[in-house]
Amino acid sequence: MKIGLTKTRNPKKHQYYIDWLKGNEKIEIVTLSVDDDNLDEINNCDALILSGGVDVHPKFYGSKTGYPGEPEEFNEKRDEFEIAAFHSAEENNIPILGICRGMQLINVIHKGTLIQHLEDESLIEVHKGNPDKSHVVTVEKNTILYDITGTGKSEINSAHHQVIDKLGEGLVINARSDEGLVEGIEREDKSGKPFLLAIQWHPERMFRFQLENSPASKAIRERFIQEIEKSIANKNEDH
Repeated sequence: MKIGLTKTRNPKKHQYYIDWLKGNEKIEIVTLSVDDDNLDEINNCDALILSGGVDVHPKFYGSKTGYPGEPEEFNEKRDEFEIAAFHSAEENNIPILGICRGMQLINVIHKGTLIQHLEDESLIEVHKGNPDKSHVVTVEKNTILYDITGTGKSEINSAHHQVIDKLGEGLVINARSDEGLVEGIEREDKSGKPFLLAIQWHPERMFRFQLENSPASKAIRERFIQEIEKSIANKNEDH
């Protein structure tokens, strides 16, 4: 099993994803990066994870730079690379998981928009942590995420200053914070389409709160692996 993982700028944080994904299974992680110019590697992968990192450049959702809290430097080439990786994964019918920035990028790909900065200091206190902040989200019933976690409430971790504004086409919200901020999205129509889940939190870093065995981390990982195995089996049957 090969999982394509887009490269986040921080090597330590990138390793958190690898450690979280590998578990006890025989899993190969293929790091996908614009720096390595290895987009074609997605064609050898059985799944894709879009990782966290720097803000998506506003031009991709019809907005402008110059907002509070924007990064000193955007990485438009990474945005373009990961948008292309997403489309390749869709064409290859492989499962996709978006985490933090990855969720925001998926929303943008589906013609959604972002709130560029949480202006309210009380929201920043809850959601933009360094290190992460933990808080509770409400999971919507009749969603994949509810099926995965098996609960309507789950404790998660946050480290972001941007959130979804206009929801992308063909998507549905599966989780919200107590303040009403979007914490997760998935496909509205799932019939005949590969697994797609995107979350605002960082399951790979929940060990910091002794929450690595919580449904919002462990169960998401387990379900993602199951979806990959199912996808591989289906492709083998087709051949």
